Amino acid sequence: MNILRKIFISPAEPRLRAGWRLVLQTIWMVILVICVMLPIGFLNGGNFDGGDMIWMQILQLFAFTLSIFLARRFLDRRSFVSLGLKLDRFVWRDLLVGIGITFVMMGLIFAIELALGWLTIDALAWQVDPVGTVLGQMTLVFIGFVLVGWNEELLSRGYHLQTLISGTNVFWGVFLSSAVFGVLHLGNPNATWVSAVGILFAGIFLAYGYLRTRQLWLPIGLHIGWNFFEGAVFGFPVSGTDTYRLIRSTVTGPIAWTGGPFGPEAGLIMIPAFIVGFVLIYAYSQNRQGDEDNVQEGTEHTN
Repeated sequence: MNILRKIFISPAEPRLRAGWRLVLQTIWMVILVICVMLPIGFLNGGNFDGGDMIWMQILQLFAFTLSIFLARRFLDRRSFVSLGLKLDRFVWRDLLVGIGITFVMMGLIFAIELALGWLTIDALAWQVDPVGTVLGQMTLVFIGFVLVGWNEELLSRGYHLQTLISGTNVFWGVFLSSAVFGVLHLGNPNATWVSAVGILFAGIFLAYGYLRTRQLWLPIGLHIGWNFFEGAVFGFPVSGTDTYRLIRSTVTGPIAWTGGPFGPEAGLIMIPAFIVGFVLIYAYSQNRQGDEDNVQEGTEHTN
């Protein structure tokens, strides 16, 4: 019994060890995803319009949020809010700053590729579609990416990162959760091991936003803005997927730099963007007012 207790139970408090909590949450989430996705038979090959994307993300929101809520309540013995979802005066500021930071990052990538002749602008959306169609599609895509930002950050920087930190330490928590984040994107169209490494670094970048604020709102804003500006505004593939684009362009630069059909995350072009992003996050959070109450119980270094 003592051996089994050491294998399954945390020595610090009467709850399962971090690894077992992750396994059970994953099982619950997979079951819920299957239950909500099978009835609609969703299959689009990675190319979707705004409406399809929203329905898919709403169903995932239900599965992700419920499985994490249950795991947090019954396995972690922590509150759902303590994942970094405190509703305070920083919520909207963090979200908007995160979105703004990624506008700068994606704008920088677009400007570099355009200046180097790696990118040519073919058309603008309003030149080929009615203005009403443009506004409607952009709105739908933005709403879809808001849901993506919530779903993926709640899972990766929320439950995965913080549970791993509780069982190991900050370094391994960030690295392992980011590696899982990269592996989860291997199912995307045009994904390769190179793109998985790129997504791993994106996960580290997003984790930095959480670690600097101890809340999920900044990384959620970063995730929303990243996808929206990358795909819908500047017209790049979003982790291998296509969406409605404001700027219609053709990328002809070297794949090692541009990321090719997967998008910038798989290319070296992300290096200067990441540098700018890290600096902006640091500058924004440097004088952040906070106290010990903002530090989630889930990030305590207990197994």
